[in-house]
Amino acid sequence: MHEQILFAVLFLIGLCGSFFAGMLGLGGAIILVPLLLYLPPLFGLPSLDMKQISGMTIVVVFVSSLIALMVQHKNRFVSKPLVAAVGITALVSSFAGAVFSKSTSSDMLLAVFACMAGFAAVIMFIPRKESGGDIPAEQVTFNIPLAIALALIPGFIGGMVGAPGAYIFAPLIIFFLKVPTKVAIGSTLGIAFLASVSGAAGKLLTAQVPYVLTFALLLGAVPGARVGAMLTKKIPSAALKKGLAVVIAFAAIRMWMDVLR
Repeated sequence: MHEQILFAVLFLIGLCGSFFAGMLGLGGAIILVPLLLYLPPLFGLPSLDMKQISGMTIVVVFVSSLIALMVQHKNRFVSKPLVAAVGITALVSSFAGAVFSKSTSSDMLLAVFACMAGFAAVIMFIPRKESGGDIPAEQVTFNIPLAIALALIPGFIGGMVGAPGAYIFAPLIIFFLKVPTKVAIGSTLGIAFLASVSGAAGKLLTAQVPYVLTFALLLGAVPGARVGAMLTKKIPSAALKKGLAVVIAFAAIRMWMDVLR
Protein backbone atom coordinates (compact mmCIF):
# COMPACT_ATOMS: atom_id res chain seq x y z
CA MET A 1 0.00 0.00 0.00
CA HIS A 2 2.81 2.38 0.90
CA GLU A 3 4.46 1.68 -2.45
CA GLN A 4 1.27 2.65 -4.32
CA ILE A 5 0.88 5.86 -2.34
CA LEU A 6 4.53 6.74 -2.92
CA PHE A 7 4.14 6.10 -6.66
CA ALA A 8 1.09 8.40 -6.78
CA VAL A 9 2.84 11.13 -4.78
CA LEU A 10 5.90 10.99 -7.04
CA PHE A 11 3.65 11.20 -10.12
CA LEU A 12 2.01 14.38 -8.77
CA ILE A 13 5.38 15.87 -7.82
CA GLY A 14 6.66 15.23 -11.35
CA LEU A 15 3.52 16.72 -12.91
CA CYS A 16 3.40 19.90 -10.81
CA GLY A 17 7.15 20.45 -10.61
CA SER A 18 7.74 20.08 -14.34
CA PHE A 19 4.72 22.26 -15.18
CA PHE A 20 6.17 25.25 -13.33
CA ALA A 21 9.70 24.39 -14.45
CA GLY A 22 8.68 24.40 -18.12
CA MET A 23 6.83 27.68 -17.71
CA LEU A 24 9.67 29.46 -15.86
CA GLY A 25 12.60 28.06 -17.83
CA LEU A 26 13.88 25.75 -15.12
CA GLY A 27 15.16 22.24 -15.54
CA GLY A 28 12.98 21.46 -12.54
CA ALA A 29 15.48 20.61 -9.80
CA ILE A 30 14.87 23.78 -7.79
CA ILE A 31 11.21 22.77 -7.50
CA LEU A 32 11.52 18.98 -7.50
CA VAL A 33 14.19 18.72 -4.80
CA PRO A 34 12.19 20.54 -2.06
CA LEU A 35 9.00 18.66 -3.01
CA LEU A 36 10.79 15.31 -2.88
CA LEU A 37 12.38 16.18 0.45
CA TYR A 38 9.29 17.42 2.26
CA LEU A 39 6.12 16.06 0.59
CA PRO A 40 6.36 12.24 1.08
CA PRO A 41 6.53 12.50 4.92
CA LEU A 42 3.26 14.50 4.88
CA PHE A 43 1.57 11.36 3.52
CA GLY A 44 3.11 9.15 6.20
CA LEU A 45 5.82 7.88 3.84
CA PRO A 46 9.53 7.43 4.65
CA SER A 47 11.74 10.41 3.81
CA LEU A 48 13.92 10.20 0.72
CA ASP A 49 17.56 11.11 1.29
CA MET A 50 19.43 13.67 -0.78
CA LYS A 51 21.50 11.00 -2.54
CA GLN A 52 18.37 9.32 -3.90
CA ILE A 53 16.75 12.62 -4.77
CA SER A 54 19.76 13.97 -6.66
CA GLY A 55 19.88 10.83 -8.82
CA MET A 56 16.15 10.91 -9.56
CA THR A 57 16.11 14.62 -10.27
CA ILE A 58 18.91 14.73 -12.85
CA VAL A 59 17.22 12.05 -14.98
CA VAL A 60 13.82 13.76 -14.80
CA VAL A 61 15.41 17.11 -15.68
CA PHE A 62 17.04 15.50 -18.73
CA VAL A 63 13.66 14.39 -20.08
CA SER A 64 11.46 17.33 -19.04
CA SER A 65 13.91 20.02 -20.19
CA LEU A 66 14.12 18.39 -23.64
CA ILE A 67 10.33 18.42 -23.98
CA ALA A 68 10.00 22.04 -22.81
CA LEU A 69 12.96 23.06 -25.01
CA MET A 70 11.20 21.85 -28.15
CA VAL A 71 8.19 24.03 -27.33
CA GLN A 72 10.34 27.10 -26.56
CA HIS A 73 12.31 26.62 -29.79
CA LYS A 74 9.06 26.69 -31.73
CA ASN A 75 8.21 29.98 -29.97
CA ARG A 76 11.63 31.42 -31.05
CA PHE A 77 12.81 31.88 -27.47
CA VAL A 78 15.99 29.75 -27.76
CA SER A 79 19.34 31.39 -28.61
CA LYS A 80 21.50 28.64 -30.10
CA PRO A 81 24.83 30.50 -29.58
CA LEU A 82 23.92 31.08 -25.92
CA VAL A 83 22.93 27.44 -25.42
CA ALA A 84 26.19 26.30 -27.03
CA ALA A 85 28.47 28.64 -25.04
CA VAL A 86 26.95 28.03 -21.63
CA GLY A 87 25.56 24.52 -22.22
CA ILE A 88 28.74 22.85 -23.48
CA THR A 89 30.76 24.39 -20.64
CA ALA A 90 28.15 23.23 -18.14
CA LEU A 91 28.06 19.76 -19.72
CA VAL A 92 31.75 19.17 -19.02
CA SER A 93 31.77 20.64 -15.51
CA SER A 94 28.48 18.91 -14.60
CA PHE A 95 29.93 15.47 -15.35
CA ALA A 96 32.91 16.21 -13.10
CA GLY A 97 30.56 17.33 -10.33
CA ALA A 98 28.34 14.24 -10.67
CA VAL A 99 31.30 11.87 -10.33
CA PHE A 100 32.74 13.86 -7.42
CA SER A 101 29.38 13.68 -5.57
CA LYS A 102 29.87 9.92 -5.04
CA SER A 103 32.16 10.73 -2.12
CA THR A 104 30.05 13.62 -0.77
CA SER A 105 27.54 13.33 2.10
CA SER A 106 23.81 14.06 1.71
CA ASP A 107 24.07 16.93 4.23
CA MET A 108 26.86 18.54 2.23
CA LEU A 109 24.84 18.25 -1.00
CA LEU A 110 21.85 19.92 0.65
CA ALA A 111 24.01 22.78 1.98
CA VAL A 112 25.56 23.37 -1.45
CA PHE A 113 22.14 23.34 -3.11
CA ALA A 114 20.78 25.82 -0.56
CA CYS A 115 23.73 28.18 -1.11
CA MET A 116 23.20 28.24 -4.86
CA ALA A 117 19.46 28.77 -4.52
CA GLY A 118 20.00 31.64 -2.07
CA PHE A 119 22.44 33.40 -4.40
CA ALA A 120 20.09 33.00 -7.37
CA ALA A 121 17.15 34.41 -5.39
CA VAL A 122 19.11 37.48 -4.29
CA ILE A 123 20.18 38.51 -7.79
CA MET A 124 16.67 37.93 -9.17
CA PHE A 125 15.26 40.46 -6.70
CA ILE A 126 17.77 43.15 -7.72
CA PRO A 127 15.86 45.68 -9.89
CA ARG A 128 17.04 45.79 -13.50
CA LYS A 129 15.46 47.33 -16.56
CA GLU A 130 14.40 44.71 -19.11
CA SER A 131 16.55 44.95 -22.26
CA GLY A 132 15.39 43.87 -25.69
CA GLY A 133 11.74 43.23 -24.85
CA ASP A 134 10.29 40.30 -26.76
CA ILE A 135 12.76 40.30 -29.68
CA PRO A 136 13.42 36.95 -31.43
CA ALA A 137 16.25 34.86 -29.98
CA GLU A 138 18.34 35.09 -33.17
CA GLN A 139 18.67 38.88 -32.67
CA VAL A 140 19.98 38.62 -29.12
CA THR A 141 23.69 39.37 -28.53
CA PHE A 142 25.85 38.64 -25.46
CA ASN A 143 29.46 38.46 -24.21
CA ILE A 144 30.63 34.92 -25.10
CA PRO A 145 33.76 34.74 -22.84
CA LEU A 146 31.69 35.98 -19.89
CA ALA A 147 28.99 33.40 -20.65
CA ILE A 148 31.55 30.58 -20.61
CA ALA A 149 33.09 31.81 -17.35
CA LEU A 150 29.69 32.07 -15.68
CA ALA A 151 28.91 28.43 -16.55
CA LEU A 152 31.90 26.71 -14.91
CA ILE A 153 31.10 26.70 -11.19
CA PRO A 154 27.28 26.38 -11.43
CA GLY A 155 27.75 23.47 -13.82
CA PHE A 156 30.09 21.62 -11.44
CA ILE A 157 27.91 22.20 -8.39
CA GLY A 158 24.79 21.37 -10.38
CA GLY A 159 26.25 18.00 -11.32
CA MET A 160 26.99 17.33 -7.64
CA VAL A 161 23.43 17.93 -6.44
CA GLY A 162 21.60 16.41 -9.42
CA ALA A 163 20.48 19.79 -10.72
CA PRO A 164 21.95 21.05 -14.00
CA GLY A 165 21.76 24.61 -12.72
CA ALA A 166 18.87 26.13 -14.66
CA TYR A 167 17.72 27.87 -11.48
CA ILE A 168 21.08 29.66 -11.27
CA PHE A 169 21.77 30.03 -15.01
CA ALA A 170 18.50 31.89 -15.68
CA PRO A 171 19.27 34.69 -13.16
CA LEU A 172 22.92 34.90 -14.30
CA ILE A 173 21.90 35.19 -17.97
CA ILE A 174 19.26 37.83 -17.21
CA PHE A 175 21.39 39.88 -14.81
CA PHE A 176 24.96 39.61 -16.13
CA LEU A 177 24.50 38.88 -19.85
CA LYS A 178 21.46 41.21 -20.08
CA VAL A 179 19.46 38.78 -22.20
CA PRO A 180 15.66 39.39 -22.40
CA THR A 181 13.72 37.31 -19.88
CA LYS A 182 11.79 35.11 -22.32
CA VAL A 183 14.91 34.30 -24.36
CA ALA A 184 16.81 33.61 -21.13
CA ILE A 185 14.05 31.22 -20.05
CA GLY A 186 13.95 29.39 -23.39
CA SER A 187 17.73 29.18 -23.72
CA THR A 188 18.16 28.03 -20.13
CA LEU A 189 16.09 24.94 -20.92
CA GLY A 190 18.60 24.10 -23.66
CA ILE A 191 21.46 24.63 -21.24
CA ALA A 192 19.71 22.47 -18.62
CA PHE A 193 19.28 19.71 -21.18
CA LEU A 194 22.96 19.70 -22.19
CA ALA A 195 24.16 19.84 -18.59
CA SER A 196 21.77 17.09 -17.55
CA VAL A 197 23.15 14.73 -20.23
CA SER A 198 26.50 14.51 -18.51
CA GLY A 199 25.07 14.84 -15.01
CA ALA A 200 22.67 11.94 -15.61
CA ALA A 201 25.48 9.88 -17.13
CA GLY A 202 27.65 10.47 -14.07
CA LYS A 203 24.86 9.47 -11.66
CA LEU A 204 23.93 6.38 -13.71
CA LEU A 205 27.53 5.20 -14.06
CA THR A 206 28.04 5.45 -10.30
CA ALA A 207 24.70 3.69 -9.50
CA GLN A 208 23.02 6.67 -7.83
CA VAL A 209 19.62 6.46 -9.62
CA PRO A 210 16.63 4.53 -8.10
CA TYR A 211 14.91 3.42 -11.32
CA VAL A 212 11.35 2.66 -10.15
CA LEU A 213 10.98 5.93 -8.23
CA THR A 214 12.44 7.86 -11.15
CA PHE A 215 9.94 6.25 -13.54
CA ALA A 216 7.04 7.43 -11.35
CA LEU A 217 8.37 10.99 -11.49
CA LEU A 218 8.78 10.83 -15.27
CA LEU A 219 5.17 9.78 -15.84
CA GLY A 220 4.05 13.13 -14.42
CA ALA A 221 6.96 15.22 -15.65
CA VAL A 222 6.48 14.58 -19.38
CA PRO A 223 2.99 16.15 -19.77
CA GLY A 224 3.69 18.77 -17.09
CA ALA A 225 6.77 20.18 -18.84
CA ARG A 226 5.01 20.45 -22.21
CA VAL A 227 1.95 22.30 -20.91
CA GLY A 228 4.06 24.64 -18.76
CA ALA A 229 6.34 25.60 -21.67
CA MET A 230 3.33 26.38 -23.86
CA LEU A 231 2.18 29.01 -21.34
CA THR A 232 5.46 30.98 -21.37
CA LYS A 233 4.51 32.81 -24.57
CA LYS A 234 1.25 34.07 -23.04
CA ILE A 235 2.65 35.44 -19.78
CA PRO A 236 4.33 38.91 -19.48
CA SER A 237 8.11 38.89 -18.96
CA ALA A 238 7.85 40.82 -15.67
CA ALA A 239 5.45 38.23 -14.25
CA LEU A 240 7.72 35.37 -15.33
CA LYS A 241 10.73 37.03 -13.68
CA LYS A 242 8.84 37.60 -10.42
CA GLY A 243 7.53 34.06 -10.44
CA LEU A 244 11.03 32.70 -10.97
CA ALA A 245 12.40 34.81 -8.10
CA VAL A 246 9.65 33.75 -5.67
CA VAL A 247 10.03 30.04 -6.44
CA ILE A 248 13.81 30.16 -5.97
CA ALA A 249 13.58 32.23 -2.77
CA PHE A 250 10.99 29.93 -1.19
CA ALA A 251 13.05 26.84 -1.96
CA ALA A 252 16.23 28.45 -0.62
CA ILE A 253 14.61 29.47 2.67
CA ARG A 254 13.10 26.04 3.26
CA MET A 255 16.38 24.25 2.60
CA TRP A 256 18.40 26.63 4.77
CA MET A 257 16.02 25.85 7.63
CA ASP A 258 17.04 22.19 7.31
CA VAL A 259 20.75 22.95 6.89
CA LEU A 260 20.80 25.04 10.08
CA ARG A 261 18.57 22.70 12.10
